[in-house]
Amino acid sequence: MKVASADEIVRGSHCGHAGAGGVRVRRTTARQDLLRGVWRENPVLRQLLGLCPALAVTNTVANSLAMGIATFAVLTGSSLLVSSFKRLIPDAIRLSTYILIIATWVTIADMVMEAVVPDIQKALGAFVYLIVVNCMILSRQEAFASKQPVGRSLLDAVGTGLGFILALVLMGAIREVIGYGSFLGMRLFGPHYQPWTVFILPPGGFLAIGFILLGFGWWGERAAARRRTLEWRRAMKMQEAA
Repeated sequence: MKVASADEIVRGSHCGHAGAGGVRVRRTTARQDLLRGVWRENPVLRQLLGLCPALAVTNTVANSLAMGIATFAVLTGSSLLVSSFKRLIPDAIRLSTYILIIATWVTIADMVMEAVVPDIQKALGAFVYLIVVNCMILSRQEAFASKQPVGRSLLDAVGTGLGFILALVLMGAIREVIGYGSFLGMRLFGPHYQPWTVFILPPGGFLAIGFILLGFGWWGERAAARRRTLEWRRAMKMQEAA
């Protein structure tokens, strides 16, 4: 068995809590650093992180996209600074430093949104400021950016941010289409369509993510069943050939 080298072992953490011991991880390529957060380790659909904005502001696609882009900017900017100055940050105050860095980027993102899309910024309200305490962002700083080079940290942040945008837009599309009968404000159905108002209310977020997770679970079970069938057929052919 191959023993992991020292640079393949990092300390684990979740939601800002430092890991108690070493967690062995496999060395990854740049492509894996970028793509794993988009789907395989999607923060919302796989890890169930950052659910507060995912459930609260995804009643329309526009709101979902704005929140996703703002979170993406905060995540990439924070990862850049944390990775660049990780050797200068004392271990005793690292979490406080990460929060200050994240809060700075959140303030910048809020000011840009107020200048560019003031209506959406008002609709999002306090949820923009709650990006500061988003578990997804803080966990990426503690678990990855604070231990990896700048390039890898940026790739990880970009992939995770894109996965977050994908999840929010998917939820926003479902809720807007069903709850308003529109997509990005454009009407999709005729005048006789009766919107399901529950999808634009707070319970609609839970319904939307529940349906999405149910669909992904069903698809995963089907894929696993197909793999088992193929393996069984391959084994039978090998027995017949023997």
